[in-house]
Order: sequence, then C-alpha cells, then structure tokens
Amino acid sequence: MYMNFWYPVAACSEVTNEAPLTVRILSLDFVAFRDSAGNPHVLSDTCIHRGGSLGQGKVRGDCVQCPYHGWQFSGEGRCVLIPTLGADETPPARAKVDSYPVQEQYGILFAFLGDLPASERPPIFEIPEYTAADWRANKLKVFEVDYHYERSIENALDPAHNEFVHPKQGTPGMLLDFRKNPIQMDPIGEWGSGFLIPFTQKTPEGGLLAQANSWSTEVVRAGSGHFGPNAVVTWLKFTKENMFHQYFYEAPIDENRTRIFFVNMRHFLMDPAMDDRIVNINMEIAQEDINLLVRLNPVRTPETMTREVLMPADRPTVRYREFLKDWEKRGWRLDMKKMREMRGDVAMAIPCPARRTEKNWVLDEVPRVGR
Repeated sequence: MYMNFWYPVAACSEVTNEAPLTVRILSLDFVAFRDSAGNPHVLSDTCIHRGGSLGQGKVRGDCVQCPYHGWQFSGEGRCVLIPTLGADETPPARAKVDSYPVQEQYGILFAFLGDLPASERPPIFEIPEYTAADWRANKLKVFEVDYHYERSIENALDPAHNEFVHPKQGTPGMLLDFRKNPIQMDPIGEWGSGFLIPFTQKTPEGGLLAQANSWSTEVVRAGSGHFGPNAVVTWLKFTKENMFHQYFYEAPIDENRTRIFFVNMRHFLMDPAMDDRIVNINMEIAQEDINLLVRLNPVRTPETMTREVLMPADRPTVRYREFLKDWEKRGWRLDMKKMREMRGDVAMAIPCPARRTEKNWVLDEVPRVGR
C-alpha cells in the first residue's frame, strides 16, 4: 500500500455536518465531516488526548468533537477547545491531528493521503467525458470486495482472462498476434500506463449488450489503464457510436478488503431509464471477477516476478508492478508488517503536508519500507 496518492473516502452525499463518518483506508482510520459552510474535511481519526475515535463523536459547528472528553478539532486538525481548560487558557500547540487535502469530483470525496506539497502531488485520475453532452454517467456505485486492491487493479489490466471469465460480456478473445507478442503500453501522464487492442467479440444472447449495433463476431477495440496504484479505467469501443468507459477508484480498506467506487460512462443507450439495467449488467460482470479473485493464492501480489510464470500478454500487469517498485523507491510504500507489529501499542497516522513545516506531532508516522 502506498501513501502520496488521492484515495476515495466516501460518496459526497455520505459526508455531512450532522455527524462525522469513520472510514478505514490503508489499514488506518480517518474521520470525514463537513463544517458549517459545507466544506468537507478528512482528519486522522485518533484524538491525541486519550486515544478516542473522533468519528464516534459529534460535529460541533466547524469542528469534530471527541466523544471521550469533548476536545474539539477544526478542519485543519488543530484542537481549538479543551473543556477542562479555563476560559483564558488555550490548547497547547501539540494538540493537533493530521488533516489531509480534499477534493470532490464525480460524486466522490477524495483525500490526498500523504505529505507532498501541492506542486508535487499526483492529480486525481480525470474522467474527461464526464460533462460531455454525448456521454451519460451512471449513478455512482460503491461496493466492497474481499481481496487485496492490487489483485483488483491487476485483474482489470489483464486482457487474457476475459474469454474465460466473462460470458455475460460475450467472452471477448484476444487476436493471435497479441497472444504471442508483448502488448504495447502507452503512458497515461507521469503516473500510469494503458493499452487498447483489438478483440473478437461474440454477442451474448438476449443480454443488454446485444442491443448495440453490429456486434456479432465483429472485431472491437478494448483495453485498460491504471493511474497511480489504485485507479483504473476500462475502455470498450464496439463501434464509433457504441462505447463504454468504466472508471474504478479503489480504496484499500486493509490487506484483505477493498472498497470500489465505480463510475460508468456510456456513449449509447442514453435514456436515463436504462441506468439501472446497465448498472445491474455491469455488476453481474463484476461478480464474475469477484468469484474468482476471492480464491486467489497467495492473497497478495507476490513480491517478485519469479514467483509466477508470466507470459507476453501479462505485460500490462508487469508494467503496473514496475510503477509500484518506483514508488517504493521513493519511500511511499507502507511497511505493513511493521504496522501489524505496532498496532495496539502505538497510534499511527499517514503524515499530512503540515508535517513538512511543523514539529511536535503526537501520532507516530506510519512505518515505510526502506525508511
């Protein structure tokens, strides 16, 4: 798992000024809430007084109040009220928790979980067609799966599994030249890579996909790409008029569970009455993946390439893992083994940008590989 990227925290509608929301990401707990002006905030969930969970407290004006002793923390993470202090006393400078940059896009509240300054942060993976008049976005779908997020991303990047796993999608098959030769990977900015290749496509009988024009045994273009460690897109281009672009923003809850925020864009069947049917078909296809991925062994991606027998068609997965290794070298990979050893004895937090300029933090920074 990696810090210094944008992670989906919750659907925007879930974050209110009525009650705080506790969310686990990267095996750590965070609290999300809105202030009196409606601005969202995401803080580390641990009160630095006696370890109370801020997410179990209340929203008081522009602050979240700890349920244990009533300490109040602003959206910037600073304690602004300690009930046991006198009226003329102020909270100590050390009374602060990590506060993370946030953005709201595509109906999702994202938080930048890391300490990079704004000029150095990777951006959120954009959906360029989101506001286009000739595309329609389905309502945001959020669901959880019982496997490691890297397995989920690698599955989305795997073109060779479709004809064996996805009969509801028409079992698209790779053409012979792509079976034998490495797939050409193209960069997606500085933070990702993707591919688009031709497939043979047989129309599934009686399904939603059969309603598109000229699909029967046609060659279609499809591919996938990742951006950062936890965002992936699948492009399905059946004709110039009939296309799906499917975006998945993934939040590792812990090493064995992942929360997925799914934004489906379509360039046909634009009637809003089709929304639910399309979502249901997409989730049936996703369930075909889920049924397989929950049984993978090992649970997590192997540490070295030599622990798997990889083929030329696995080039997208290999390229993704090369990116992960680069981010590990930058010191962004969390040391999950040490975190497990420390849990229960030490309160930890992902370092926020303010740690670059301020001292006297109470919560320990999470351990990182090589740091």
